[in-house]
Amino acid sequence: MSASPEEMEPRRARSAPVNPMRNEQQTRTGRRPATPAPPGDGAGRAGSDSSGAPTTRSRASSMPGPRAPRRVRHTIKKVDLWSALKISLCFYVCEMAVLVTAIAFLWLIADGFGIIGSVEKFIGDLLSSKDFKFLSAAMLRGTILVGLVLVAIQVVATVLACAFYNLFAELFGGVEITVIQEDAPGKR
Repeated sequence: MSASPEEMEPRRARSAPVNPMRNEQQTRTGRRPATPAPPGDGAGRAGSDSSGAPTTRSRASSMPGPRAPRRVRHTIKKVDLWSALKISLCFYVCEMAVLVTAIAFLWLIADGFGIIGSVEKFIGDLLSSKDFKFLSAAMLRGTILVGLVLVAIQVVATVLACAFYNLFAELFGGVEITVIQEDAPGKR
């Protein structure tokens, strides 16, 4: 007793409708519809493809390889003002500390080379004063005071900029960024 090919197919495959639009879209994008696997159990045994050419399948080819990096778009909708205040305060205080330290070292180097004495003599000649001297401690305090005022102004400006960003992001949408996600080596 021989069975027809239709009776030998599984019931789902026989009843599944064929979508011609899907096959057309797949060929337009370069993808081909799925073809049945060649005979063989996939454990390294030889089979043949639809053209009759022999193929070999190994376990290594059936294992998934590293995934290609994925591009993900994110939108920054809101910046938290409290975190912006903390970060900007830390940043600007560190900036002030670096600048005041650099100015103090430059002052000491200039004093060591006699540049400060020459400048004091030049300013004394301009002001007709024989005993003009820079007060180093007073100048250092003044520099620190000016630095703290600048830090306060910069922190307030940063927080205001973040508040304006939040307002404009609510009205027009936020800044969109594209992030490339890659799998870490050794993790799957």
